[in-house]
Amino acid sequence: MIIDKGNIVTLATKSGRHVRIRLEVNPKARRLILRLDSRNGEAVGVAPRAHMLPELAAFASERADWLEAQLSALPETRKLVEGSLFNLRGAPCTLSATGHGRTARLDPGPPQRLIAPGDSGTLGRRALRFLRAEARTDLEAATERHARTLGITVGKVRVRDTRSRWGSCTSKGDLSYSWRLIMAPPHVLDYVAAHECAHRLEMNHSPSFWAHVEHCRPDWKRSRNWLRQNGASLHAVGA
Repeated sequence: MIIDKGNIVTLATKSGRHVRIRLEVNPKARRLILRLDSRNGEAVGVAPRAHMLPELAAFASERADWLEAQLSALPETRKLVEGSLFNLRGAPCTLSATGHGRTARLDPGPPQRLIAPGDSGTLGRRALRFLRAEARTDLEAATERHARTLGITVGKVRVRDTRSRWGSCTSKGDLSYSWRLIMAPPHVLDYVAAHECAHRLEMNHSPSFWAHVEHCRPDWKRSRNWLRQNGASLHAVGA
């Protein structure tokens, strides 16, 4: 087993196939971690220190068959092109470059249709800009609402394309979210906002923390379960 210059290791499985693992170093990691990058359809290993990469590679090798099964179960990636079907706020939506004007807009339907007039070659980028803007609008509104409920203040609200987290909260109160939440049902986006706002009171996942989340979203377990079961499908869009 050899780790190449790009920190990629290829592992053999019992089926005779090969699984590629991308190895990363993250000082914030507390242990060796294996995860799936749904957006890129690959397996990723994370170690706290660079000198632990050989140990991480061995750790992954012991789980090569499990990784192969997990990768095979990932949803097929879907590019944002003419006629693409994806979900917007939990409901089906199609994408089209055909229309008047230069501003992307949503035809509520039913069915929903995102119209982003212009060159078909850049349709995906225009669609992503629209979806990120919609995500920011919804997440800022949800954050403000939950902040009032919990009696807290928050700092900056950022919308990004994170791989391993749907949201995060810094010690200064800055919140960051994944734009992909705009594709989930509204109760899921709202739950993530409540989750991050609750971290302004408890920077942990203690019973007290979950009590704050429940104060904002009594049905939070339903939303968390939805993300666990369907989160990979959100990362498959626009890959």
